[in-house]
Amino acid sequence: MPRLFHRRMNVIARASLLAIPILAATAGGVAWHVQTTSYVTSQDITMEQPVPFSHKHHVGELGIDCRYCHTSVTDSSFAGLPPTKTCMTCHSQIWTNAAMLQPVRDSWRTGVPLQWQRVHNLPEYVYFDHSIHVAKGVGCATCHGQVDEMPLMFQAKSLEMSWCLECHRHPEEYLRPREEVFNLHYQSPPDQLKVGRELAERYHVRSAQALTDCYTCHR
Repeated sequence: MPRLFHRRMNVIARASLLAIPILAATAGGVAWHVQTTSYVTSQDITMEQPVPFSHKHHVGELGIDCRYCHTSVTDSSFAGLPPTKTCMTCHSQIWTNAAMLQPVRDSWRTGVPLQWQRVHNLPEYVYFDHSIHVAKGVGCATCHGQVDEMPLMFQAKSLEMSWCLECHRHPEEYLRPREEVFNLHYQSPPDQLKVGRELAERYHVRSAQALTDCYTCHR
C-alpha cells in the first residue's frame, strides 16, 4: 500500500508541536508589552489643550496651591477643572494682551467654558474618589507625579489596575500626614512603614483585604 504522507511529514509534525507553544507565548508577550505601552495607558503623553497651561510656572514658580484651581478635591470624587473665572482672577490684571490667552478672554466674554482635555481619564467602569484619598493621607504627587516640574501636564503613572493595587495592598508604604498631602516635595521618613501603619490606624484606613475587594473600585 503506498504511503499517504511523505516521511518528512513526521519531522514537520514534531516541529509544529514545538512551534505552536512558542508562537503562543510570543503572541502573549507581545500583547502584554503593547498593553503596558503609552499607546494603551497614555502615560507620559501631553495632550493638546485650548491654552498651554504650565503647572511648572503656576505651581512651581508662583507657588499656587493645588486647591486654588481644583476646588472640590477635598470633598468630591472629582477634583474639578478651573472655570474661566479662576483664570481671570489674575489675567484680568496681568498678561492681558497675551496671544496665547486669547481663548481665555474669549471664554470670559462669551460665557462659553474652555474645553479642557482631561489628562487622567479613568475608564467608566472604575470608581475613583479624590476626597477619600486626600482624607486618608495620599499625596497628590503619589498619583500625579511632580506636576510643579511639568511645563505641559502629562500622566506620570500608568494608572493600570496593577499599579493601583500595589498601593491598596501596602497602603502603609504611601501614606503621609494629611497636612502634607498637597506638599509636592514631601519626603517619606526613614521609618515610613512604622509611620504609615500609625497613620493608617489614625485615619481608619481599611484592611488590605477590604481595599483590594472588587467592589472598592468597580461599583
